[in-house]
Amino acid sequence: MSFLSKLFGFKSVDYKSLVQNGAMIVDVRTPQEFNGGHIKGSVNIPLQSLQSSLGKIPKNKTVITCCASGMRSASAKSILKSAGYQDVHNGGGWSSLNSKL
Repeated sequence: MSFLSKLFGFKSVDYKSLVQNGAMIVDVRTPQEFNGGHIKGSVNIPLQSLQSSLGKIPKNKTVITCCASGMRSASAKSILKSAGYQDVHNGGGWSSLNSKL
């Protein structure tokens, strides 16, 4: 696994530690999806409104994005990185991320 991790640039992320140290979890699913279940303490900012809602996310905080499968959260990470956020992690699907916390 470490060979593949190095080859593809995957890093093991300790999400539990990030959250314990104040990371903000941004769930980019729709409000309907979010209301159907989400990580306690996460903030729902749908992907389509993320660009116009950047003021809700402090730039000096670690940010973990999540969604249903990891696709929208990957897009959200790219948007945040392009907007100057330094410490952003794609947490993938919310239920998988929740099990790591």
